Amino acid sequence: MSDLIAKTSIDRRMAEIVSPSIEALGFEVVRIRVMGGKTNTLQIMAERPDGGIDVDECGQISDAISVLLDVEDPLEEAYALEVSSPGIDRPLTRLKDFETFEGYEAKLETTEMIGGQRRFKGVLAGVEDGEVLINLEQGNETVTVGLNFEWLSDAKLVLTDELIKEMLKQRKDAGLINEADFDDIEEEPGDDDAAGAKE
Repeated sequence: MSDLIAKTSIDRRMAEIVSPSIEALGFEVVRIRVMGGKTNTLQIMAERPDGGIDVDECGQISDAISVLLDVEDPLEEAYALEVSSPGIDRPLTRLKDFETFEGYEAKLETTEMIGGQRRFKGVLAGVEDGEVLINLEQGNETVTVGLNFEWLSDAKLVLTDELIKEMLKQRKDAGLINEADFDDIEEEPGDDDAAGAKE
């Protein structure tokens, strides 16, 4: 399992326990993190193989995992279970994510210095021979750099207007957004009066 999906040893242990159940339900694990705080949180990001997940599906995963963790639970302290979608500015954790989101802006971080840097921000240009390709602006030109997938320690999409528009379009096409729901939004009080006063 990629370090991008499960980073620490406890993340990897939790992934070993919960991933088979998530996959048996027909979903894919995007990321698993055990995060500290006042109360520990076990955060699980998942989605359907073709992308997307709804609230009911998150609940289905949560119910299955809760039962499983009641039996086999390596976390000694109390924790909250959080199952969610990867979100719009999602983490990129699988090689296929870099192909799916080709053409979108991303931030990548490597474990070691490469060409004097560890952080790269640019437009994803696909995958070739196990390398993630990214177009970087250098001066007045664009340079395509290949980073071995195994070198990546962090990767996520950058929230841009273009990305938001594409995600809304995908949700509309999938029938998750009904434009009619937005037709009943009331105008600000006084808008009609202001328009009438100008005539």
